[in-house]
Amino acid sequence: MSDFSLYSDKKTTTHIKSWLSEMKSVRRLAANSIDAYQRDIAQFIAFIAKHYQARVDLKILQDLKPTDFRSFLAYRRNQNVSSRSLARTLSALKSFFIYLERQNIIKNESLSIVRSPKIGKSLPKALSVDEAKNTIALIDELEESPWVSARDIAVLSLCYGAGLRISEALALSKSDIEANAMRIIGKGNKMRLVPLMQPIEKAIKSYLKLCPFPLNAKEPMFKGVKGGVLSARLIQRRVVQLRSALGLPPSATPHALRHSFATHLLSKGGDLRTIQELLGHASLSTTQIYTKVDSEQLLESYQKAHPRG
Repeated sequence: MSDFSLYSDKKTTTHIKSWLSEMKSVRRLAANSIDAYQRDIAQFIAFIAKHYQARVDLKILQDLKPTDFRSFLAYRRNQNVSSRSLARTLSALKSFFIYLERQNIIKNESLSIVRSPKIGKSLPKALSVDEAKNTIALIDELEESPWVSARDIAVLSLCYGAGLRISEALALSKSDIEANAMRIIGKGNKMRLVPLMQPIEKAIKSYLKLCPFPLNAKEPMFKGVKGGVLSARLIQRRVVQLRSALGLPPSATPHALRHSFATHLLSKGGDLRTIQELLGHASLSTTQIYTKVDSEQLLESYQKAHPRG
């Protein structure tokens, strides 16, 4: 449910829409993030409306107590919502109430004392070098269309060989590719340069040569079978097919190839700062998780190989 207007009055609905619009145009949040925020606020408004047996207006929002917010989070927890999702929901609510205060609409400081749920750091599930290579190589055997095969090989090569997010790979245009580097637009519209390795360049050139559709230099170059922009869902389905054929776990996803890129680069002596820049992480602490991944994989290999492991 995302129609908050069912449970809020006209003025409150208008402010929610304005806040979401600001998140999109000023904060430049991704469409998926905007959708998630909209669902979060709609669920909150519906809960408060039921709690107060009335359409939610600005007076109700202004008078909410910490117990009201905690009751909502407890309600969502009872629906088996994860701590990560609850933390995002709380972040969305805080953002909305900060917006209301900044616009001199209402002020409610109750949220400032509501603690975010603790989120355990989950380690990225990286593939081994052979698993990553085999995943990409197997495409040729499973796909009958040469150009579709070349396309999917190029996309997954960008995820594994350059550490790109699937969205970044699919947004790539011919004009983004230079002699030895690629211009990548990441989260928050931040641009970074990523080296264009020879195997990736070869895969891209193979796709461009076989692609049956005209390609505008400044538009996304990866096409679907009808000539539209390639959907991430199709690449995800391809990886499901590949991991099934190779007997890989469900954690083998396009994003796992990006994790594998970072983990394998670190194991070969790559430094964290360089990996941070290549991945487009805003904070080094986000990249540091790969040191733990690499250490755990090293320990696992040691225990398997050591005579007394």
